[in-house]
Amino acid sequence: MVPINLMAQAGMGIASGIIGSRRRKQEQLTAQGEFDTSMNEFRNQDVSNPYANMENTMEDLTVNTQAAEFTANQQEQGLSNIMSNMSSAAGGSGIAALAQSLANQQSQNAQAASVDIGRQEAGNQVAERQMAGNLQSMEREGDVLSRNMKRNQIGQELTMAAGRKQAADQARQDATNQMLGGIGTGGIGGIQAGAAFFEDLDMLNALTGRTA
Repeated sequence: MVPINLMAQAGMGIASGIIGSRRRKQEQLTAQGEFDTSMNEFRNQDVSNPYANMENTMEDLTVNTQAAEFTANQQEQGLSNIMSNMSSAAGGSGIAALAQSLANQQSQNAQAASVDIGRQEAGNQVAERQMAGNLQSMEREGDVLSRNMKRNQIGQELTMAAGRKQAADQARQDATNQMLGGIGTGGIGGIQAGAAFFEDLDMLNALTGRTA
């Protein structure tokens, strides 16, 4: 008797392997392409040092000479004014002493104003350079943060692509195994059917007195 159940199993196995074969193959190709793209992005990440070649914002600070120039000009102008006002009384010792005292006071006032101006300008310059340095550091830190986020994103995409590729490869392998299993089952069924045929033939010969 022909083993119908084995033949049916063989047919189902072969059919399962054939049905959807084109779709599985296309999915495998798509998954492979996606995986290759993600792998290239992963390999081509920018891993250079974002802190390299940073500018020293304090290296070219200059000395403020305007304050000293202002002091000299004020002193000169003050002395000139005093001497002009006192020229008519140049012969008097008291007037000369007063002129010298006023000149000294004028010089001190000019120096004080100069120091104040120089201090303010120096403070402004240092503050400006510090802010420039802080902004530069913040830009580098932002670059590092951006790279880390990009690296994580690429890593996740690569993991997902690898999982999709693995699933597509496994689906094709399972289909191939089903086809091979169906063919194997069909072969076994054929062998068993042949054996049953010859067994029935021997029985028929025995009943009729024929020899094989």
